[in-house]
Amino acid sequence: MKKLSILGSTGSIGVSTLEIVAAHPDRFQVVALTAGSNLTLLKQQIEAFSPKVAVVLADDAAKQLREQLPGAKTEILSGVSGLITAATMPETEMVVAAIVGAAGLVPTAAAVQAGKDVALANKETLVTAGHLFMRMVADKGVKLYPVDSEHSAVFQSMEGHRSEDIEKIILTASGGPFLNTPAAMLENVTVQDALNHPNWSMGKKITIDSATMMNKGLEVIEARWLFDVPPEKIDVNIHPQSIIHSMVEYIDGCVIAQLGTPDMKAPIAYALSYPERVATGVKPLDLTALSGLTFFKPDLERFRCLGLAYRAMGDGESMPAVMNAANEIAVEAFLGGRIGFTGIARLIERTMDAHVPRNLAHIEDVLLADRWARDAAREQLGKGQVQ
Repeated sequence: MKKLSILGSTGSIGVSTLEIVAAHPDRFQVVALTAGSNLTLLKQQIEAFSPKVAVVLADDAAKQLREQLPGAKTEILSGVSGLITAATMPETEMVVAAIVGAAGLVPTAAAVQAGKDVALANKETLVTAGHLFMRMVADKGVKLYPVDSEHSAVFQSMEGHRSEDIEKIILTASGGPFLNTPAAMLENVTVQDALNHPNWSMGKKITIDSATMMNKGLEVIEARWLFDVPPEKIDVNIHPQSIIHSMVEYIDGCVIAQLGTPDMKAPIAYALSYPERVATGVKPLDLTALSGLTFFKPDLERFRCLGLAYRAMGDGESMPAVMNAANEIAVEAFLGGRIGFTGIARLIERTMDAHVPRNLAHIEDVLLADRWARDAAREQLGKGQVQ
């Protein structure tokens, strides 16, 4: 029985992970759960799975949760120290890293340092600290399994093949809700419009990232480190049907793809059970019911955030961490009504323009770059010049 610590258990990935655990109680056991502020759902999860440890961010939330669970055997912790405890528990065999954003970096790195295998859904870990994190993974000899559907597809398409035979990795993207929206109308996009994803059910931040295609930009950077391929060997294709989750082209001209119904339980289960496969309840794909599969190149003028991600990857050093932090501030500002939809890319670009890339020798350097970018982005917002 594999013992799991789930970082970000109340998010969409965490909830899907627990559905898989519940379906296979003979294979998986939860020893730790962590959440941000959704105490109601976390309480339900604690009651259902009886983890040894549960973690929330705020001290007062931890106190409130303890009061709601009198007599529970679960220890309630809080803050970053609590997250690190959950990620490094002696009995934990695998950490599911599903915290959204740069906040997932420190506990995920702590898990690797503690010798834990990681099912990685927190793409920002590799975006902000790619070379440092992969060096830790190699030094500690742990296994790193991708959870993002695109990276899981690449991982599966590489099985049984030599990495040196890869010609190109092709990540697919749905194009989000504004694929066919005239560029001139993007200025008027509302929050509700942007949250209306056509294919996937995700949290607010990831859904907005999908609408801007920053999510795909982050995935390009993640793929660069996860599969150890240079940026010029990573392409993005718009594939509105979200049936082919990604592809690998080999030097002999053959392309291997992974197909499936859009449901995150499939890649999560593969990461948890690798090299075996387990039943997920995902609806089987009926190819005869499909009207067709289409692919085309993304318009980088329309999806400026994707272009900014390629720029950040080219600049290297601290720039991806700065871009990611600026994006988190920009998405927060958009959701809060402080800037418009197209203001997201403008705020990120202005923050990047103000930054001189610096060498990242330690995780602390990543955190410093992240903090600088957040301050710089907030300063831009304070000037009221980004709409």
